[in-house]
Parts: sequence; C-alpha cells; structure tokens
Amino acid sequence: MSGALKEVRNRIKSVQGTQQITKAMKMVSAAKLRRAQDAITQMRPYAKKLQEMLSNIVSSSDGDVNMALAAERPVNKVMIIVVTSDRGLCGGYNSNLIKLAKQTVADKYAAQLAKGNVQILPVGKKGYEHFNKNGFQVVDKYWDIFTGLSFEKVQTAAKYAMDAFANKEVDAVELVYSEFKNAGTQLFVSEQFLPVQKIVSASKTKKADFIFEPSQEVLIVELIPKILNTQLYKAVLDANASEHGARMTAMDKASENANELLKALKLSYNRARQAAITTELTEIVSGAAALNG
Repeated sequence: MSGALKEVRNRIKSVQGTQQITKAMKMVSAAKLRRAQDAITQMRPYAKKLQEMLSNIVSSSDGDVNMALAAERPVNKVMIIVVTSDRGLCGGYNSNLIKLAKQTVADKYAAQLAKGNVQILPVGKKGYEHFNKNGFQVVDKYWDIFTGLSFEKVQTAAKYAMDAFANKEVDAVELVYSEFKNAGTQLFVSEQFLPVQKIVSASKTKKADFIFEPSQEVLIVELIPKILNTQLYKAVLDANASEHGARMTAMDKASENANELLKALKLSYNRARQAAITTELTEIVSGAAALNG
C-alpha cells in the first residue's frame, strides 16, 4: 500500500507543478494581451477609414487611372498569407487558422493547387512549420515577423505580395488571420487582399467625388501601397491580440482542469491512506489478541 501512496503523492506534486506553470503563463498572457489589445483598438478605426477611402477611390476611377494593384484578371496563380503564432499552448488557435487556409484553397483555388500554382506566405512559426512540412510551396522570408514586431517588418511582407501581384507572378492574394473580439473570442477570417476590392453600392447614381492634389494618378500610386501596408499591419496586430487571448483562455482552462484532477488525486490518496491505517490497526489488534491468547 505504501507504494500506491507514493505513486499518488508523486502525481499530486507533478500536477501542482504543472498548475503553477499554467497560472504563470496565464498571467504573462494577460499582461501581453492588455498591450496587444490597446494596439489593435487604436489601430482599427484608422485602418477601417483608410480601407473605405481606398475602395472608394478605386471604385470612382472608372478605369481612367492605371492601378496595377486593383487590376482584376483570370486567376491562374494564388498567394495565401496565413498569420499564425510563433508558439503553441494556445488551444485550437493555430490549427483553426491552418484549417481555414486549407479550406479557402479547397473552396476557391482547387484547380490552381492541382497545377502547383498556390504559394503560402506564412507569418508566424507554427504556420511556416506546418505548410513547409506538408509539401506546400512556401515563401520562407517573413515567418519570423512576430520577433520584434514592427510596422516596418510587416511592410516588407506586404511589399513582397504587392510586387508579386503587380508583376503578374500571382493573380490574387488572400489573407487568413484571426480578428480579435475579446479574450475568449476570436473570429477566423479569410479575405481578399489583392486585387483591391471596389465598393459595391446599392445606389448606382451616387458616386464619390474627390478633388485630387496632386494628380489622381500620382496620389494613387503613393496611396494604395501605404494603405495596403496598413491593412496587413492591422491583421497582424489582430492576430497578435488573438493569440494572447487564446493562450490566456487555454491556460485558465488548464489551471481549472488541474484543480479538478488534484481533487480527485487527493481523494484517492486519502482513501489509500485510510486503507493503510486500517490495515495497520487490524494487524496490531490481531497481534495483541494473539499475545493475550
């Protein structure tokens, strides 16, 4: 019985040690989440307004201006930007993003995939490792963006995608990421990054009227890449906040599960201890009775 007691005691210590780690990780993620949440909350209205402006300008141009990044053409080659995290222990966060990326390819670009014309641009180590391991055509230049996250690092990835589209190396760019809602909720999104989408207005008579200074062509050449850089940066900030929220939730759940397991183990330990004590008492009483007899 002492062996069984020792085994249960060791398991209790092991679970307590794991619980300390999960609690510490939850606290770290909570601190990081606050900073990440502030960053995306401040960025979102700015990015949204820029996106509306971009779509409006593209929609109102009527083909007067040559906009290489808004050119729609038959889709033969595709790039999928997939934003995952660098680390695990965040529940189903990464697996859901990878699943959505694969589903997007299966639903929209199955023919292109069959011809080997789908390339993945992973942002985040987990996505890079998965797609590289599973035989996808992977752009391996920008997966470490979260190491010292900055607008400049995201801008290099956005420029790579824009150059590939403008040079007709790809005909469409899709963006797969997690939009942050709150610590317990992430919305996994697949949206078109390139070509730039036009506004589909219910009213066809109403049209945005802009006065351009300098000329429309010069302004658009400067403005579109800057806005697209901002859009990708917004998506990366969304993903960063989502990751910390998912990890905080996962570690909180793990700590709760450890509590439940500890209760069960302590109950088992007490039962085994009581059984051992009862056995010892029985042996002592039996010994005393034998001596008296």
